[in-house]
Amino acid sequence: MSRKILVAVAWPYVNGEPHLGHIAGMNVPADIFARYHRIAGNDVVMVSGSDMHGTPTMLKASDEGVSPEEISGRYHAIWSKALQDMHFSYDLYTHTHTDQHRDVVHDLFNTIKKKGYLVEETQSMPFSETEQRFLSDRFVEGTCPHCSYESARGDQCDNCGRTLDPIDLIDIRSGRDGSTPVFKDTTHQMFTLGAFQEQLEEWVSGKDEWRQNVRNQTLGMLREGLHNRAMTRDIDWGVPVPLEGYGNKRFYVWFEAVMGYFSATKAWAVNSGDPDAWKRFWVEPDGETYYFQGKDNVPFHTVIWPAILLAYGGLNLPTDVVANEYLNLGGFDFSKSRGHAVWLPDFLTRYDPDPLRYYLASIMPETSDSEFSWEGFVAANNNELVANIGNFVHRILTITTRNFDNAVPTLGDLDDADKAALEACDIALKEVGEAIDGRNFRAGLRAAMRLGQHGNRYVDAKEPWKVVKSDKDAAATTLWVGLNIVSTLRTVFYPYIPSSTEKIHGMLFGEGDVLSDGWGRREIIPGTPLEKPTPLFKKLDEYVVEEENARLTGDA
Repeated sequence: MSRKILVAVAWPYVNGEPHLGHIAGMNVPADIFARYHRIAGNDVVMVSGSDMHGTPTMLKASDEGVSPEEISGRYHAIWSKALQDMHFSYDLYTHTHTDQHRDVVHDLFNTIKKKGYLVEETQSMPFSETEQRFLSDRFVEGTCPHCSYESARGDQCDNCGRTLDPIDLIDIRSGRDGSTPVFKDTTHQMFTLGAFQEQLEEWVSGKDEWRQNVRNQTLGMLREGLHNRAMTRDIDWGVPVPLEGYGNKRFYVWFEAVMGYFSATKAWAVNSGDPDAWKRFWVEPDGETYYFQGKDNVPFHTVIWPAILLAYGGLNLPTDVVANEYLNLGGFDFSKSRGHAVWLPDFLTRYDPDPLRYYLASIMPETSDSEFSWEGFVAANNNELVANIGNFVHRILTITTRNFDNAVPTLGDLDDADKAALEACDIALKEVGEAIDGRNFRAGLRAAMRLGQHGNRYVDAKEPWKVVKSDKDAAATTLWVGLNIVSTLRTVFYPYIPSSTEKIHGMLFGEGDVLSDGWGRREIIPGTPLEKPTPLFKKLDEYVVEEENARLTGDA
């Protein structure tokens, strides 16, 4: 039976360009997962969008002397194009500055308010006397009271993962100018998180399949006990609060932005011509929802968002929150604010997307931080994609088209090596599928690569380029088996490097696409015409490493 799977991808702040750390943590794994489940025949919708609101965008606009709408619109366009150029298969990539999103936020807020889970309280918040504005959580820093990390933010400590309020910070300072803010009273809508303590504890206790870091962070927050959190802020950029007296306030971005998964699914449903289609994922009990995040966003998706869903009622809680650790660059995490990054739009002016998708999947920080390096990227491209997969596909197709009139040859009797090669195809399909479904993307990639290695060993042992001169029938059988391996490589690599697998499909089958064939070994029919083979990947010169490292340090 077809499964109903919503792939919900983290919403980036659009106050800067995307870098490789962003897409390694959320977009690459999400797209692998979505593509696999589509080709496996499941009902899949993948949504996300740009987080247009929040203080980071507002302050960047202030720095540049333009409106927040201009800043967010500019970077939304950049993000949208870069994600499209990476061939991420969004069913809808939208943004939070739409009427439809506002209406969904208001509906959630009003319903939760009526149920008594939002109360008005006076709260003491940091106020910058130098800028004459309240400072949002992300723009105050200080020492974490739990672990003594000196660069904790007002919403969260990135060192220990605990959520914070600005007043919790020791030696608080403005992240903008380093000045010491004063605390002033202000009135806000507070969400009664504590009302859902027991329900959340019971729910999380059954999530044994979650990644350990996600489960540990969540249980740690629950053990400390949940308290009321402000869901409005003293800013003028964001979704308005539909309450009298709140005209100069907006919704807290972590209350409003997580609602984007819901509003985006509803918008997709309207666009699809079936306005109720969203219910398959959010209301029907067998709907599955998977949230792809970085580790710094875990509490907002395993505690705050589920509590909002429970308060609203009738909506499915997350099936899994698939949070990666950090991708580092030169020993430090990618940082948009510090400019320590490889920027995706710039990268794509020089390199194809599939080698990057492959390399990021191979080093994906699933359970611990990992390191991006130009040496690693070039090695993965040349030694794995070019030398293994590309070389095998090209050899099989070239020998076949040259010796069998550009068509699939007729096979004879299969020997043990032939049968073992076909069995390796079936094993790869099983292992890759199970790994991706279990959100073990690196393991899935390794299983796919093992099939390519098996194919190379098989053809090296059979030597069809020699045998074809003395026993054409035997060579025909070898090449028919080789074409089966090529076809299976096309399938198992489809979630990872979709453009390259579509090239394979075109050379093998001409019309159609990989997705239409499903997750299985398509029958290779003798006599089928074959296209002239072309290289799948470009070998990179070694000087690329030196050039790109110089560009990183500003010496290029």
